[in-house]
Amino acid sequence: MTSAAPVILLAAEKESAEVTDWAARIGWVVGLALFVALVYWLMREGWKWRGTLQSDLPELPSVPDDPGPATLTMSGRYHGSTTAGQWLDRIVAHGLGTRSRAELTLSDAGLDVVRPGADDFFVPADALREARLDKGIAGKVLTEGGLLVITWQHGDRLIDSGFRSDHAAEHTEWVEALTNMINKTEGAR
Repeated sequence: MTSAAPVILLAAEKESAEVTDWAARIGWVVGLALFVALVYWLMREGWKWRGTLQSDLPELPSVPDDPGPATLTMSGRYHGSTTAGQWLDRIVAHGLGTRSRAELTLSDAGLDVVRPGADDFFVPADALREARLDKGIAGKVLTEGGLLVITWQHGDRLIDSGFRSDHAAEHTEWVEALTNMINKTEGAR
């Protein structure tokens, strides 16, 4: 019977619920919010600094008054531009780093990229260098061949721009049309 006595004593002791330390909790939440704000601010400053470093990039050409009839059109997404061959070296100058929806129109004059909510740009036919299917550009990785990458010359830089059509089956047709246009332009030089 002696073993039952401690059980009764334990059951007889009442413990109060633990009190939450609100000051410490609020302190941690405020500290975490400040840390997240600092990281966001540093990322924004890095983006602006990259734009400053790329300020030597000339203004983008505008669409000619009469670009001619459209050879191909495509709607999809613009995923960004990078230095050619360096798929992580994003170019942010002149709005080229902004991801957006895009409407592409290929004509004899070149490639017109219309981006709602972002700066449009035009790539003249004689600036086009290569078109290929790839899997990634500037932080966007897709399945093999899921991205249409167009290489073009702007000033003294070669730039890769990545696009993804709403209908991925169109990519091959675009590569063929762009390659034919590039070969025709190089033959005329």
